[in-house]
Amino acid sequence: MTGEEFESYTKGQTFYFAEDGVPYGGEEYLNNRRVRWSFLGGECKEGYWYEDNRRICFVYEDLNGPQCWSFVKGPEGLRATFYGPEPASELYEVLKTDDPLNCPGPEVGV
Repeated sequence: MTGEEFESYTKGQTFYFAEDGVPYGGEEYLNNRRVRWSFLGGECKEGYWYEDNRRICFVYEDLNGPQCWSFVKGPEGLRATFYGPEPASELYEVLKTDDPLNCPGPEVGV
C-alpha cells in the first residue's frame, strides 16, 4: 500500500493484529499520521508514521529508530510484513473498530 492508501484505510480506526494465530497488539491511527500502539495488555506508546519506498515506517517514543513494514490489504484485511535485522514477522488484522485503544498505564490501580 502507498502512504495515501494506508492513511485512507486506517485513519480514525483502531486495529488489532495477530501473528500465527496469537494476539499480538493494537494500534490506533490518529490525525496527522500519529499513532498509539500497545502490545496487548501493555502500556501504550505514542508515535507517528511515514512512507518510505512503499513501506510504512513507525517511530515510537523511547524506541531507537523507525520500524518499517510492508502493508497489503486483502479480503481479510491488512497483512503487514516487518523489515529489519530480525527474521521477517507477519501480522494480520483480526479486528478493525472506531473505538479508541485501551491504554492502561504503568501505575493503574491502588
